[in-house]
Amino acid sequence: MLSVPHLDREFDYLVPADQSDDAQPGVRVRVRFHGRLVDAFVLERLSDTDHSGKLGWLDRVVSAEPVLTPEVRRLVDAVAARYAGTRADVLRLAVPPRHARAEKQVTAELPPLAERVIDESAWEAYGRGGQFLAAIREGRAARAVWQALPGEKWAQRLAEAAAAAVQGGRGGLIVVPDQRDVDAVHTAALELLAEPEVVALSAGLGPSQRYRRWLSVLRGQARLVIGTRSAVFAPVADLGLVAIWDDGDDTLSEPRAPYPHAREVAMLRAHQLRCAALLGGYARTAEAHALVRSRWAHDLVATRAVVRARAPRVVAVDDSAFDQERDPAARTARVPSMALRAARTALAAGHPVLVQVPRRGYIPALACARCRTVARCRHCTGPMSLPDRDTHGAVCRWCARTELSLRCVSCGSDAVRAVVVGARRTAEELGRALPGSVVITSGGDSVLSTVREGPAVVVATPGAEPVAPGGYGAALLLDGWALLGRQDLRAAEDALRRWMAASALVRSRADGGMVAVIAESVIPTVQSLIRWDPLGHAETELEARAEVGLPPAVHLAVLDGTPDAVAALLDATTLPAGAEPLGPVDLPPGARRPPGVAVDSPISRMLVRVPRDTGLELAAALRKAINTMSARHDQQPVRVQIDPLHIG
Repeated sequence: MLSVPHLDREFDYLVPADQSDDAQPGVRVRVRFHGRLVDAFVLERLSDTDHSGKLGWLDRVVSAEPVLTPEVRRLVDAVAARYAGTRADVLRLAVPPRHARAEKQVTAELPPLAERVIDESAWEAYGRGGQFLAAIREGRAARAVWQALPGEKWAQRLAEAAAAAVQGGRGGLIVVPDQRDVDAVHTAALELLAEPEVVALSAGLGPSQRYRRWLSVLRGQARLVIGTRSAVFAPVADLGLVAIWDDGDDTLSEPRAPYPHAREVAMLRAHQLRCAALLGGYARTAEAHALVRSRWAHDLVATRAVVRARAPRVVAVDDSAFDQERDPAARTARVPSMALRAARTALAAGHPVLVQVPRRGYIPALACARCRTVARCRHCTGPMSLPDRDTHGAVCRWCARTELSLRCVSCGSDAVRAVVVGARRTAEELGRALPGSVVITSGGDSVLSTVREGPAVVVATPGAEPVAPGGYGAALLLDGWALLGRQDLRAAEDALRRWMAASALVRSRADGGMVAVIAESVIPTVQSLIRWDPLGHAETELEARAEVGLPPAVHLAVLDGTPDAVAALLDATTLPAGAEPLGPVDLPPGARRPPGVAVDSPISRMLVRVPRDTGLELAAALRKAINTMSARHDQQPVRVQIDPLHIG
């Protein structure tokens, strides 16, 4: 596979007679290209060629295992076209590296499908939920965006939907953000299907074990695949359902070229195979709502009466409330008295309390105590932090240099204050404010899956909230401004998604569950949480994006590189009709740099916006220009991202 863009095409080779039987489409081979041996795949066998020159010979067949199926090959082509990438880059994501020992092992044959009665009554709460599962079982191309209710056992619901596909004689694929979610869905699936029928795929398995499991899917010895983002390419035979949970999570966006999002790959796959598709979550992204608006998918939601019955009571508390002055404990813990009283009430009733903190660590950001200028490193301009209570001096979060004495560059003051307080510092403060309470932290390298029932304060970062078997008695969502105030296209959407994920773990209003979000109640995102209205928020978000011309209302290409390289790429690009270039703008020194660009080189960014119906034309034009620039061998690389999750 050649990652050089201008060589992203097929090449013809002669096959020796002694390797002809093994050199079948889809197998790995080694070929000599430009004087060196490279890895490749056999795409097809032909009796003639249109190449006018002399053909080289196939060096050897690495393995007779046809690892690149026709279905996955079509998907790879579609993803490369969608994201202006090379097929070699997509193939590295789709087909894992080979392990010879795993290939030689013979996997036991899959037993006949057992007849099991699956209780699908929980889906009836979502209007046409029962009809949706019936359509999956019958092999129809039903597509839905599912709004999970608060307190919903979402892993069981996804397992039931996949089991419906398996019962219909087809395969299932469920993609989730992280390993903890994989474990939850895998456990739920094993209650409905036999163990050999279910395979979990994730990077944490290790190369050998992951390849062994991937082979069991390829060989048709597993009917259901559960995994993280790369599992969306798994070669599931006769796919009947592809499902994505929490599609707004950052981890579903691939950080390697061509930077595809698992949601988009899954929808491409569902479209190609005419199979069922399901996007689920407590909140809703603008992209998912756009699928409903376009009628590609339909809503799968509960009535407002059911939502109100299942949701906890949500109140917004301004963190500048004067009641902190009357409660020293509340002032010490940075929590308004009303929220602290809710926590004490839940603890007194014997229930755990969840505290969500936007940042991990101790004090991840510092600022001048006099003028509030953010403290930055003198060497790389990175943010300064206090990683621990006993740390001497501030530490840069980018280059790790230590400054024993900080001085403000604006006013010269040497006094500092915390801009954001991390989870560990919050745990210390709450321990003092709620004496006698057990304080548990979850986040970073120590993420808990569950906590035992009983009075305890659980301090967690977003996405690391453990599940309490009976539900939390209360949840405190601290420092709402830190989520809402980010300079990001998706700041409000991400804030609501993280708040709802935490709030969904709290007991219902009828059972005394209460959520206190520390933010101003007049903010629309806060109001959406109070009303538990993710659909309304997604509708507003989609309309706002359309007004300002941002995805998913349009397609957007982001070009990052040195100013000369970006300008040269645009000059070589024949933009489609209606394309609108925006920029360029200079990126800060700490911005993520394209691969191959020198550390000391300035980086600029250019945006190209096109109408929704010309996205493929834009990707094709950029792809052609990248190939042209690559063939010149004299230009620095430019990172091209189509509809990235975060623009900044």
